[in-house]
Amino acid sequence: MLGPWLMTADEVGDPAKLAFSLKVNGEPRRASNTSLMVMSMPRQIAWASSFYTLLPGDIIMTGTCEGVARVVSGDTMTVEFERIGRMEVPVRAA
Repeated sequence: MLGPWLMTADEVGDPAKLAFSLKVNGEPRRASNTSLMVMSMPRQIAWASSFYTLLPGDIIMTGTCEGVARVVSGDTMTVEFERIGRMEVPVRAA
């Protein structure tokens, strides 16, 4: 699931400098900043485009940051990004 909304680049500001946090069932699991990513976003885009053609609307999903642990069916994950907003995701068994 992506969303529940989309934002334009002018609304986000510098995506390489966004504070974010992750909670599972209200318990803080991670608080960090996109400036601390191992591979910067421009580098991720360059790397991905070396394997395939990126088109408008394509989404690049990144890996898991440290501090994140297993979640199980019934958990609720809450992620919040500075200037973007908050999203809750219920975890369901497949």
